[in-house]
Amino acid sequence: MTVKQEGAGGVGKGRKSKKGGKKRKITKLDSLKQLNLNAGGLDIGAAEIYAAVPEGRDEVSVRQFDTFTADLKVLADWLEACGVDTVAMESTSVYWIPIYEILEERGFDLYLVNARQVKNVTGRKTDVLDCQWLQQLHTYGLLRGSFRPRQEICELRTLLRHRGNLIRWRAAHIQHMQKALNLMNLHLTNVISDITGVTGMKIVRAIVVGERDPKVLAQYRDPNCKNSEEVIAKSLEGNYSSEHLFVLQQALELYDIYTDKIRTCDVEVEKLYSTFEPQVDLVEEPLKQSKKNRRKNKNVPEYDLRTYLYQMTGVDLTAIDGLDVLTVQTIISEVGTDMSKWKSVKHFTSWLGLAPENDISGGKVLRRGTKKVKSRANLAFRQGAMGASRGQSVLGAFYRRIRARHGPGVANVATAHKIARIFYTMLKERQEYISPDTADYKAKQKERAIKHLKRKATRLGLQVVPAA
Repeated sequence: MTVKQEGAGGVGKGRKSKKGGKKRKITKLDSLKQLNLNAGGLDIGAAEIYAAVPEGRDEVSVRQFDTFTADLKVLADWLEACGVDTVAMESTSVYWIPIYEILEERGFDLYLVNARQVKNVTGRKTDVLDCQWLQQLHTYGLLRGSFRPRQEICELRTLLRHRGNLIRWRAAHIQHMQKALNLMNLHLTNVISDITGVTGMKIVRAIVVGERDPKVLAQYRDPNCKNSEEVIAKSLEGNYSSEHLFVLQQALELYDIYTDKIRTCDVEVEKLYSTFEPQVDLVEEPLKQSKKNRRKNKNVPEYDLRTYLYQMTGVDLTAIDGLDVLTVQTIISEVGTDMSKWKSVKHFTSWLGLAPENDISGGKVLRRGTKKVKSRANLAFRQGAMGASRGQSVLGAFYRRIRARHGPGVANVATAHKIARIFYTMLKERQEYISPDTADYKAKQKERAIKHLKRKATRLGLQVVPAA
């Protein structure tokens, strides 16, 4: 078998791996050329920034600037005066954000690069400055910029990350309330599932106000509570000591403060949603009623988040099994709505860290698995996979089939990878998701299993006969 050599017009032979696998395609490497002649490089720190431009553009090719806003504007003026139109910089903590926004407003083509990729070439640390190294690599087109969504998505992401922090900080005070109750031997957490529910909060607030009678406290029981008033009253007999009551009061006040801040944050997020250009007309294409019957999450905002997401994306992403409104909101705030940033769905899942990445050397696989990434979108898709695993959908059946063969870890990644592919296709093609029939999926799996057994039996000189 022969393959044409790309860019060469001649014919070369494919090369087999040592274990006799498929032949690998041989391509011709282009010579190293200067692609970005007007490239600049920035080494960003907390107190100073070093900038490098091509030689001959100024008396010195490297200058140092402070990080005050006025100095950053002077830096942008200097880059423009030197004829620089594209700039590479490392993503150092949060110090890169102010200069990035200033240069982006000026119209520079910016490359935010991963420091780990830049420092793979050793021996240059003592020879040149970081900014010179970045400028040189960018000149030859050897740097790849990191993904950054458009500005309005970045604003949404900032607010939602802050909202997530508020929820996490509030959760600590829920634990403080539980601890104070346990120290007073009030086993309220044993008879109700959540002390921040309707029954729990009424009882806790009554205790803080001064009520001590267990029977009176038990009357705050919600009709939907599983345990009776007698059981709840029995759990509320304890030692109401003053120091633990003080801790309970303080924890409740802090819980209320964070709850109020979350609501205020929700108002700001809703204002931001209203500024997005709608991708669909609700009159012509109204949002269909959700078929999912789930209990409302207490962290879901009071406004109609599902409708906002539908208008923003043009498709109902919550129709995907395992994804609720909060999960979809997190993913959208991290990856945006423009899927053209990735060449294909394979690039998208690889960027998320959900696609297989095998290290191969000499035809031998040294390591299997996915690459390690720190991505909130990755975690959101994995959470969606766990949600789908408990349902009776095709994705749930797929999860359970993979779990039986490879364990829960592999099954979670494989299902998250499948959900991410559906997510990408829906946004890219603006297609509605229709969940496949579970019965058809199981029938096809049974058919594949029978074919596999027949092939194996044939190799062993046996025959598969259906049971009577």
